[in-house]
Amino acid sequence: MKRTKVEIGSGNVFADIGLPNPEEALAKAEIARRVNLILASRKLTQVKAAAILGIPQPRVSDLNRGRLGKFSLEKLIDFAKRLGNDVEIRILPSGKPRLKVIAA
Repeated sequence: MKRTKVEIGSGNVFADIGLPNPEEALAKAEIARRVNLILASRKLTQVKAAAILGIPQPRVSDLNRGRLGKFSLEKLIDFAKRLGNDVEIRILPSGKPRLKVIAA
């Protein structure tokens, strides 16, 4: 029987694969995931979603497909707010500074 090597991840796939700024990438992915869940739950067309988010329809397609390099963290936060959400940013003392998104 062939043994499979298993490596325990860090909890951040972007760090595990060596991408630059992995905490920001993970935060962007989580915010985009939440925005896409809200859009899907409202059964909005991409045209209607574009009007709400204030972007052209092709950018909604990019968001839906996870092409997050086209969006800043600030823009994704703006989308969450435009969809009627409060966004809180907390700054806390830490021995290991990091960026994380906690979604309710």
